[in-house]
Parts: sequence; C-alpha cells; structure tokens
Amino acid sequence: MKTADQIRQIAFRTIAEEASAISQLGNYLTDDFIRSVELILACTGRVIVTGIGKSANIGAKLVSTFNSTGTPASFMHAADAIHGDLGMIRAGDVIICLSKSGDTPEIKVLIPLLKLMGNKLIAIVGNTESYLAGNADLVINSTVNREACPNNLAPTASTTAQLVMGDALAVALLECRGFTRQDFARYHPGGALGKRLYLRVADLYKYNEKPEVQADDNMRAVLLEISSKRLGATAVLNGSKLAGIITDGDIRRMLHRETPVENLKAADIMTRDPLTVDAEILVADALDIMRKNNITQMLVMENNEYAGVIHLHDILKEGII
Repeated sequence: MKTADQIRQIAFRTIAEEASAISQLGNYLTDDFIRSVELILACTGRVIVTGIGKSANIGAKLVSTFNSTGTPASFMHAADAIHGDLGMIRAGDVIICLSKSGDTPEIKVLIPLLKLMGNKLIAIVGNTESYLAGNADLVINSTVNREACPNNLAPTASTTAQLVMGDALAVALLECRGFTRQDFARYHPGGALGKRLYLRVADLYKYNEKPEVQADDNMRAVLLEISSKRLGATAVLNGSKLAGIITDGDIRRMLHRETPVENLKAADIMTRDPLTVDAEILVADALDIMRKNNITQMLVMENNEYAGVIHLHDILKEGII
C-alpha cells in the first residue's frame, strides 16, 4: 500500500504530465484546424462524431458540447457504424473521427465507406502518419509524447488532448457564430445552470406575500405585517409611492432606542431610499446584488411601482448559488 505522500505524488505527476501534453497542442493549430472550423460553419447538415474505445467516449462528450453551443451534432460509434448505423449519415454532414493510433481495424473498415458516401472527413488523430490521417480531408494533430499511465498504455494524456482539441473547435465555432448567453439559455433550460440564464425576478416574487404599511402606521401594525407575511421585511409607502423599508434588523435596533415604542411610526425607523430590483432582471443578478450588499431580501419594482419582495431563500430553493 502506498503512503499518503506517495499517492499525492502520483496524482501530482499525472496532472503535470497531462498539463505538459496539453501545453504542446497550440503548436498543432495549423491551417487544417482553421479549415475545419470553416467547413463546419458552412455545413448544411450535422457534425457526425465517431471513434472507437476511449476515443469514442471523448467523442460522445464532444457531441454534447457541440449541441449545447449551437453546432448540431450526433455520435456514431465506429463499431456500430459498420453494422447499420451508417444510415444516420446524410448528404451535407461533416464527419469527425477521433483516434490515437489512426490504425485500428474498425477505423480501417469505416473510412473507405465514409469516403464512398462523399462526406468530408476531419481526423483528430495522435499519429499523423496513420491510415486515418492519410485518408482524411483535414487533419487535427492531437499527438502526445507519452501517456500519464506509468506503463505508457492506458489512454490518459491522449484522450485529454482529444478533448481539448475538440473543445477548441467547439469554442471557435461558438464565437464565430456569435453565440450569446441568451442562445445558451435556450439550449440549457433545465437545472441550476439554465435557471441562472433565464429565470427572472418576476418568476419568483409573485409567489410571495406583498408586505406593506403606510408611513404613519404605528409599530403594532408594522410588527403584525412583518410577522404575518414571513419575509423579514415590509415596504413603507406614502400613499402608493415607495418611501422606505423596515426589516427585522430595523426592529431590533428600534428596541435599543430610548423613545417609547408606542410613540414611533413606521417612518421613524424605516430605511429611506431602499435598495430595489426590477422585476425583469435575472435572478442570478439579483443574487449578486444581495451578496454585495449583505442583505437577504429586496423590494421588487414593476413600472416604477412597488410590486413585492424577493427573498434569498426563494433563490436558494431554485438551486441558484
């Protein structure tokens, strides 16, 4: 059994070797990489990503990245392709084939079939002298000097290099397309990530009570309003216009005053010109404002009128942190 220090050193060595391999990839950004981006941008179909073994696993991940960043893509396992899955390829599709050696039996069977179909083929390959590299229309070099595996066998640095080159393609395509946060939100509607990009204050505050008192209301009315609405605060109005806010903290500070509580009005203890948030801003942006100001709730405004309260707990319940 290895000691804790030895295990730490193994992990450090692995990370260092993979980082070294990645640092060399910039040298492989040849004209073929540029033409690959241009070819995919002009593609009238989808990007079909294929590979075998661990390269297939990387290919499946790259398909997810392409799809989520505006480049339609599908995965086709190289072994399945020669048993019927070639039927998924259509005219106008661009093929990306990932392989470390470029000489596996499945690849050697598949490539001639792809060539017969007439689709353009981009190789992300770790051996530029291989069968795959020699038969591809464009070659993106992902060569690494050695694997992080001490036996130089298990795909580690090589698959990381494929992943990074694929991500470089995806990001280049994303920026060339002018892909925006709004586009990203459209493709990621589920989960906390999607919510950060599309959920607005208006989607949450309307489910809360709307605490409000008038500026000349007494402390009993204020306490009852804060207690009954359970948001830790109430808006203070002059007629229909927002005049201030009273929070639990304001109530605690009031109790330290020498002035008798029964003589105080809402206007006497409220915070004037309170921080507010427009109903149409993103909840994630509202959360940033709360954090910067060390507060747990904000008054919401719609059309310059007080509309309600959004609370930190509302945001956290949505998984946005």
